[in-house]
Amino acid sequence: MAAQQSKEEGKGSPTDTTASSYDELAAISSESQQDIDNVAALVSKLPTRHGWLLQSFVLYKNYWITPLILQSIMRIQTSFKPRHDDIILASNPKCGTTWMKALAFTITNRSRYELGTSNHPLLSRHPQELIPFVEVRHDTNGDLINYLDTLPSPRLLATHMPLSMFPESISGSRIVYVCREPKDAFVSLWNFANKTTGKEHNIDLESGLDMFIQGFSPYGPFWEHCLEYWRQSISSPDRILFLKYEDMMSEPVKHVIMLAMFLGVPFSAKEEEDGVPEDVVRLCSFEKLSNLHANQSGEAFRTHNMGFDKSAFFRKGVVGDWVNHMSEEMGRKIDCIMEEKLRGSGLVL
Repeated sequence: MAAQQSKEEGKGSPTDTTASSYDELAAISSESQQDIDNVAALVSKLPTRHGWLLQSFVLYKNYWITPLILQSIMRIQTSFKPRHDDIILASNPKCGTTWMKALAFTITNRSRYELGTSNHPLLSRHPQELIPFVEVRHDTNGDLINYLDTLPSPRLLATHMPLSMFPESISGSRIVYVCREPKDAFVSLWNFANKTTGKEHNIDLESGLDMFIQGFSPYGPFWEHCLEYWRQSISSPDRILFLKYEDMMSEPVKHVIMLAMFLGVPFSAKEEEDGVPEDVVRLCSFEKLSNLHANQSGEAFRTHNMGFDKSAFFRKGVVGDWVNHMSEEMGRKIDCIMEEKLRGSGLVL
């Protein structure tokens, strides 16, 4: 399915068409969400584009977000109350989110759920079910903010939101950000989108690539998303841990130990001697999780009338798989845009 561009998007630059809408959104969100319909109306004024997941995306503060998710984000910006002991797992879509959820859940709950036992939650529930997304309403009959407020501390949460879309009070929480080599991330996103929407709505690879390098992808541009968390991790390393998927894959035990330390639940000398970090890696491995019956059928979650099959979150999980899908020339296109956009930041992807 070729990428389509709306009439609204063609009227002018994002800055020109959205400045007044941003001001209106800020004014409405500073009230108390009394009129959600007004928020929806203002979101509808933003530039719109189609091409991914059979949904429209709107451009808000230079990021592409679905309108309903953006409405949730507006609620978060005004009503979400971060806690000092919150742990937030952040990432671009298809950059190791499911694996990170499994690792973080297992590490932080190892005193509660003994590794190696048959009743460990990870053996019967999908990682996506164990850790909720901040911006996705999980209780379809309730309010998103109320749902998040009911979760006991310390909360373990996940997000694909850019850092700049959180309220300033998030500064007291710990954030783990995982990024991925862009070519592999794109291929994973492309496969996920086609698996989710069905063959009759498949996006051809070249159309998907064009959208991606233009910065149009869910929560994109990809590079801006990475840069926000990267820059903050440099200035606040005690608050944001910036990880690369490829590094984690090459040395998983080392990174599990690092992750436990950052999350405030370091392994004891005896645990390391007994091989507990290695046990965490084995339990959370792609091979283990993808072969579990609990992860092979049914929906991991449903949001805004769109379901996401559990199996769709497990494809290959390997490094360098892009060569099996893209030509070298297509790969160079992504390399060039990344080099251009990341130049001078110190971040290399």
